Amino acid sequence: MLDKKYLTSIKKNLLQYAEVRREVIKSSDDALHNAKRAIFAMHRDNMKEAEEKLANSKNLLSSLLKKYAKYSEVTEEGSFKAGLEEYVEASLFYQFLTTGKLTKITDMDVPEKSYVGGLCDVPGELYRYAIKSATEKDMDKVKECANMAQEITGELIEFNLTSYLRNKFDQAKMAAQKIEQIVYELSLRDTE
Repeated sequence: MLDKKYLTSIKKNLLQYAEVRREVIKSSDDALHNAKRAIFAMHRDNMKEAEEKLANSKNLLSSLLKKYAKYSEVTEEGSFKAGLEEYVEASLFYQFLTTGKLTKITDMDVPEKSYVGGLCDVPGELYRYAIKSATEKDMDKVKECANMAQEITGELIEFNLTSYLRNKFDQAKMAAQKIEQIVYELSLRDTE
């Protein structure tokens, strides 16, 4: 005979988590969107807007973690991981633009893989910022972007990354190479 009482308990738990999951997906998507908008604002040198969007992103992710602390599954949801990784990328890019350094994110508990994933995306933002800087003839900023991208990839090469982090690392290396190409082409113009 089937234990229907136990099955009813399982069904209740699964249906309850389905509700939680929907909210996690929605809020995580909003956090990701805010982080992307923060990055966009940084590329326009609008640091006030970037700070607001970063704070919104962080608050959404933090509130999910707090509200659903009893559900360990929340941090394994793909949408949550994507939102957190985008937040890490935006935070690190903000650190670079405001301090010239990249450090641990201390305002939220970030799993190591999420940190590395976000860090792998930073050279892509540095590449876009280097192009903007080159257009504005700010060679020093282009070189700063190149140096940071090289430093990131130089450190990450030691990690022996696999799976999706390896793909992200390969993209980071390509972005770093593209910035080096910009530096090279600008150096040729200076000699002409």
